[in-house]
Amino acid sequence: MKRLLTAILGFILFIPMVSEAEVYITQEEFLAQRFAHLENGVQPEINTLWLNQSLQDAISSILGHPYPKLRLRYWRHGNQTVWFLDEIGKERPITFGVSVIDNRIDKIEVIEFRESRGYEIHMETFSRQFDNLTLTDDDKLSDHIDGITGATMSVSAMKKIARVGLTLHRLTTEE
Repeated sequence: MKRLLTAILGFILFIPMVSEAEVYITQEEFLAQRFAHLENGVQPEINTLWLNQSLQDAISSILGHPYPKLRLRYWRHGNQTVWFLDEIGKERPITFGVSVIDNRIDKIEVIEFRESRGYEIHMETFSRQFDNLTLTDDDKLSDHIDGITGATMSVSAMKKIARVGLTLHRLTTEE
């Protein structure tokens, strides 16, 4: 009986803890920061983008899997859009805020991080690398992004979401 209790206790202690999301900034705060240039009372439009098959195909070609939603809400004012998008890091989804102006990344930020490692991608010194990036003719990011040791999958998720945000911006602002 003592061995059984010891084994159970040992098992419980070695079960990985399910980490709760670390919220670095709320969606409301991100929106307020990205649209701070608007005059008092002016609000961005809130839009819904239905992910039809051609949009799903475009997103899937970037992510390597279908996006698990049927529609996306996004905010737009003139030539600026803001998106909140999820992508799996290693095992759990990471929520990103992506602001795009004139087909260039204005800002990408980690909103919620749920992984056990790779949290360094939320740091300004890392995310600043994405500022002003565009998509090349073959839908890649226009510049190299330095990785972070031990955060390869989180970095990859952020790079993919940057490309998705730029793609969605282009598709929703073409006139």
